[in-house]
Amino acid sequence: MGADQSNQSKRQQPQKHEQLPEPLREQILVLDPQAADHHAEERALRARGPATRVDILGVSAWSVTDPGLLKRLLTSPHVSKDTRAHWPAFAETVATWPLALWVAVDNMFTAYGSDHRRLRRMIAPAFSARRITALTADVEALVAGLLDRLEAVPAGEVVDLREHLATPLPIAVVGRLMGVPASQAAEFRTLVDGVFATTLSTDEAAKNTAAVYQLLAELIAAKRERPGDDMTSLLIAARDDEGDGGTLTDAELRDTLLLMISAGYETTVNVIDQAVCSLLSDPEQRAHVREGRCSWADVVEETLRHESAVKHLPLRCALRDIPLPDGRTIRAGEAILASYAAANRHPDWHGDSADRFDATRVGKEHLAFGYGVHYCLGAPLARLEVTTALRELFARFPDVRLAVPVEDLTPMPTLISNGHVTVPVRLRPAPGG
Repeated sequence: MGADQSNQSKRQQPQKHEQLPEPLREQILVLDPQAADHHAEERALRARGPATRVDILGVSAWSVTDPGLLKRLLTSPHVSKDTRAHWPAFAETVATWPLALWVAVDNMFTAYGSDHRRLRRMIAPAFSARRITALTADVEALVAGLLDRLEAVPAGEVVDLREHLATPLPIAVVGRLMGVPASQAAEFRTLVDGVFATTLSTDEAAKNTAAVYQLLAELIAAKRERPGDDMTSLLIAARDDEGDGGTLTDAELRDTLLLMISAGYETTVNVIDQAVCSLLSDPEQRAHVREGRCSWADVVEETLRHESAVKHLPLRCALRDIPLPDGRTIRAGEAILASYAAANRHPDWHGDSADRFDATRVGKEHLAFGYGVHYCLGAPLARLEVTTALRELFARFPDVRLAVPVEDLTPMPTLISNGHVTVPVRLRPAPGG
């Protein structure tokens, strides 16, 4: 083993990290709805042990940041995502909680056991290897078209890559997959942004949910009248199949469409955003890719580890008492919050370099797409979109630079989604600059 490999191996060894004294660890940490400094908050969570009590917009939950414990809970039959059935606080919470939609939807996101298997089995064909391969040419054409439009931006002028590349690409891809008319794409985008927001009042969140459901009802009605070669039409056909009375309820059909549209859009936007920012703020990392020391796939995986597209994912529920490694106990009926971003940077997993973006690191394991039976079905499509966008962007604009220091970028004001409000860049140097 060479010296570089030896040093890398040492960096990957589990590193012990300091934890707070027990009295402080017992205090409930109130999560910042705007996530103004989420990295500091994640360090605070890890310092409180493998799991700690938090307040998420007024709801008490156990935030789990230890990756080993989190994997165990994500695959445990004693932890359920069906909070409607298994969370004693469900009824009183959904009436006033701004994030009620995250626990009240009726789709595979919140399903448990046989219901989850049934719903996942119906959706899985949309993300088969054959289907993703068939989408490759479409994704490449969409990226090329977006970059063609960016070619028209004058040298030296600032352009927002989140708005003009990271956002329109996944919107267009999920629109084609689900059969969303181009005329409705902007409205879906605005409403999905509201689903991920954690600064809305209860009334604002309820109005956003009502508007989302109205738009989905219109999409379902349109596809019933004129079916197409898209996943929405296929799910409607399954729902309306008179042979077995239908395998989806009306609510499951509606909420499954919501899941596929929202999950296929927002998270991919954030990965493109974060990958671009990581590369543009670190010339050494760009050189690694350019000179062949790592691939674009390596960049994507390290981005997923280093800046998980979802910081915290609400909610799961303990079906029985679950003892924790530090002697505490998650009691039956208590809520569990999967804190993916904090887990992905855990020093016991990725050593003392866990906070550093390094596309050449040997171990890039992460939980950005979840784990176990709820692992994201759309992961291969997201990887295809991000890899294509990055490869073509840097090939077309090798001199692209951030227009402001990376520390001046404004994070999205949400404790769920992990991106920036804007990603201002200059695609080419100004004339004479």
